[in-house]
Amino acid sequence: MRIIISILLLLMNYNIEAQRIRIKTGIEVLKENHFEILEGKRVGLITNPTGVDNFMKSTIDILHEAPNVNLVALYGPEHGVRGNMYAGDKISDSKDKETGLPIYSLYGKNRKPTAAMLKDIDVLVYDIQDNGCRSFTFISTMGLAMEACAENNKEFIVLDRPNPLGGRKIEGCIVEDDCKSFVSEFKIPYIYGLTCGELAMMLNGEHMLKDGESCKLHVVKMKYWKREMNYEDTGLQWVAPSPHVPQAITSFFYPISGILGELNYMNIGVGYTIPFQVFAASWVKADELTKAMNELNIPGIVFRPICFKPFYAFGSGEQLQGVQVHIMNYNKAPLTDIQFLIMQEIARLYPDKAVFKFAPSQTFRTFDMVCGSKQIRSRFQARYRWEDVKAYWYKDVEAFRKLSRKYHLYKGELWKYHTHHKEI
Repeated sequence: MRIIISILLLLMNYNIEAQRIRIKTGIEVLKENHFEILEGKRVGLITNPTGVDNFMKSTIDILHEAPNVNLVALYGPEHGVRGNMYAGDKISDSKDKETGLPIYSLYGKNRKPTAAMLKDIDVLVYDIQDNGCRSFTFISTMGLAMEACAENNKEFIVLDRPNPLGGRKIEGCIVEDDCKSFVSEFKIPYIYGLTCGELAMMLNGEHMLKDGESCKLHVVKMKYWKREMNYEDTGLQWVAPSPHVPQAITSFFYPISGILGELNYMNIGVGYTIPFQVFAASWVKADELTKAMNELNIPGIVFRPICFKPFYAFGSGEQLQGVQVHIMNYNKAPLTDIQFLIMQEIARLYPDKAVFKFAPSQTFRTFDMVCGSKQIRSRFQARYRWEDVKAYWYKDVEAFRKLSRKYHLYKGELWKYHTHHKEI
């Protein structure tokens, strides 16, 4: 009797937890449909620790254990399949200890699967949690894998996941040809407002892949996700896609400071306990910079002074001062603007520390590639005024917003006023 009661209590707790989760991700829907689209096919999987079901079981293990799925190979992006590699570390081909499956690296010698890597599979499945920003390299891996599948006549399946920034925010200019790189692989804005499945459809549909090719694409849609949802609204647990994105809310701050962070000019919280949430240096006066930033009245944003010693990275062991960014109203906040306004006020308050006079010049190229345009830096450094750059930064947003609606798979509160598509 005690055993039966214990089982019933466990089932009750399981159901309570299940009710808190408001959506079903692609892997959940794939399970629900008994893996039908994978039956009779040799399957390869691109994933990392974020590829889990709603109760934290790895997609690797789910597919490996499914009796009607023949999982034959794994493919590792930046940080590796099991997340055991640091940012930027090159990864070699290896074997997965848990399953014995071969792991082909997509962040080493090859960032795009070769014909040899794909010869033993029929379909390549992608299941990775993105962070909604162009410079986060997983979507580059996805697009390059789609190109490889097109070239080698392989099917490509995306197990869709939420965009943690939601499906409304779009910020930044379209990538220009001379700034195309692994951190700006495709001609999309910096914040692009699509799920990875929707983005895959756009890459295919708008002929953004190499030579305008398209692959045989299937997106396993989520259930119940809406465009207004940020990650916390989903009820899902967060798994860090990178060591410096430990919480879902960190994704909100990544576009606030990540571009400036490429300049190795100030500490942005990397190496401290609140990555991407601060701007600090030994030569900053915290109260002075806080006052200057709050006087700008940035919608949805408040700054407060902060002092700390980073454990590693920029300013390691030094006493730094600066500002912490607090998002008071996410929907109103212009995320990417903030780092440029910081650079503006730094140049005004501390002219000898103006960013493009003081930052290491060897970092400028990376800054340009992450921005997606050389025009951002060249226009900004003339007077260090955001107003000189803002129009260029936002010039492509409305056109992209209109174009991207064709690929929306999910409704939102205002969705019916914008498009006549039906939710599939």
